[in-house]
Amino acid sequence: MRIVKRLFVRCRNLFFLLVAFSIFMVVIYKYVPVYYTPLMFIRLYEKGGTDRIDHRWTPIGQISQSMIQAVVASEDNLFLEHHGFDREQINKAIGEAQKGRRLRGASTISQQTAKNVFLWPARSYFRKGLEACFTLLIEWIWGKERIMEVYLNSVETGHGIYGVEAASMTYFGKRAYELTQEESALLAITLPAPRKMNPTRVSAYMRGRQRHILSLMKKIAPVDMGYRYPGTSH
Repeated sequence: MRIVKRLFVRCRNLFFLLVAFSIFMVVIYKYVPVYYTPLMFIRLYEKGGTDRIDHRWTPIGQISQSMIQAVVASEDNLFLEHHGFDREQINKAIGEAQKGRRLRGASTISQQTAKNVFLWPARSYFRKGLEACFTLLIEWIWGKERIMEVYLNSVETGHGIYGVEAASMTYFGKRAYELTQEESALLAITLPAPRKMNPTRVSAYMRGRQRHILSLMKKIAPVDMGYRYPGTSH
């Protein structure tokens, strides 16, 4: 009985320690750039440590407004309205799964950011549970602006490429604040499968998706994130 009690106390203490550490890391990343993520190390391991990492942290004010609009239109059009979860999309995904259709993702930008920064990509109920916890934490502690900033800097955008600044330089030879609406839409299209699609090799499917996203972008008002693009003034 004493052994069981000791085990319970240790597990309880470990649980609270992990919770405290998680909150601590979320608070730290509210202010500190996220230079490395678990996915980066996983990809390096998959390549035997021979792959490169091209990641260039860039403040959100130095990223084109069209890129922000494109990812919202493509990935999460209720980003500014929900509190981390899109219940409508979750219900749709569950309904389609129950009908035997292919399981599709219903993750918001907030959920994807939580996964990218704190967790690993493999699907499991355990990981989804942790993702939900981190999503609530970053919504509460970071706010929308910081979530978008970290998302745009941590998302995988190609083989060994992370963040829109590195992607913009690699694919278009320009800084992220110089991206046009058309380029932003193409880059946003590749995010669900960045190692399979390339914004400089545009298929008929991608061209159709680009037109659709561009039409949705017209309905999304630019969001002033409080920074200035290089060479501009207000």
